Amino acid sequence: MKKLLALLIISVMLLSALAACDEGGGRTEALTLENVKLAFIHVGDPADMGYTYRQHMGTVDMMANLGISDDQVMNFLNIPPGDAVDTSILEAIEWGADMIFGTSFGFGPHMLEAAETHKNIQFFHATGNLAAGANLPNFHNYFGAISQARYLSGIAAGLRTETNIIGFVAAHPNAEVITGYTAFYLGALSVNPDVTMLVMYTNAWNDPTTESQVAQALIDRGADVLGQHADSTATQTVAEANGIWSVGYNNDMIAAAPNAVLISPMFDWSIYLTKAVQTIVDGDDMPPDFIAGLRDGMVLISDTNPATVAPGTNEAIEAARTNILNGWNVFTGPIYSNTGEQILSDGQEWVEPISAPSWTHIIQGITVVE
Repeated sequence: MKKLLALLIISVMLLSALAACDEGGGRTEALTLENVKLAFIHVGDPADMGYTYRQHMGTVDMMANLGISDDQVMNFLNIPPGDAVDTSILEAIEWGADMIFGTSFGFGPHMLEAAETHKNIQFFHATGNLAAGANLPNFHNYFGAISQARYLSGIAAGLRTETNIIGFVAAHPNAEVITGYTAFYLGALSVNPDVTMLVMYTNAWNDPTTESQVAQALIDRGADVLGQHADSTATQTVAEANGIWSVGYNNDMIAAAPNAVLISPMFDWSIYLTKAVQTIVDGDDMPPDFIAGLRDGMVLISDTNPATVAPGTNEAIEAARTNILNGWNVFTGPIYSNTGEQILSDGQEWVEPISAPSWTHIIQGITVVE
């Protein structure tokens, strides 16, 4: 009986240990800013000087804000959606991560599955759309209201173009990208009623070769200003090589093409990262879905390039910026589809239901080039 009782006790202990493993880590000591461990899974590399660079700078600024040391942070770079995300998550957990951040849309299902299993670890997914419906206390989405900054940068493009044709190098035909370039075009249209826009997709977030080819194809079709939703500076350097103008994204790209870049809409990811880390360390709950815009500093625009912008650009941008800060929505009707259907009536607003952009209409004045 003593042997049987001992075996039962050992079995219970093993089952408890396995259950703890299924739920993830879990500290025996109190979580503090001095011992918290943070993992970041990136689709690219900070060397892109675009999306991943800006994400990484958000991490760096958050670390400075909270006094987080280098040995408390683990970065995974150039991780494509798929099994590599699962592997990175497991490596982060084995390292002892308390919080895991994924920065690419395609990471969403992998992070959700991990959050369901590892309940003692907090998962944060930038640009995603699954947290609001998942109802998990340890799974979160976050994004910035980049359409506000996109709109402002479009004003610079609309005033600069001489052919009245803007080109846009777009990554994927998904809602985040379509929302962004729609806001960009609406900004251009607000100051130039004759402007049109051509869009071509690269079908990749970060592919400088394809981005260059698409940029050149748009120039060959008459575009004299290029915008982008792509991770590298390739669009900007192609614009400069062709003697035309461009609008960057994610990072101030004037240094990459000083004779072409007008302005760049950007994120300050540290706004969210600082709040998220401090909140979890304090033992409080973060909302499942978070968005902030110009008013909170989560999105912003770079300084304009005095060597390239058209006269009156700064004044027009500042007037629109003031309207946005006062509550004006850049997606305000009337707006029509490119087939003539009215999407928003006069004065009607489009309000995103969650942080992830969800506008998918191709509006009048925009042509997608196959």
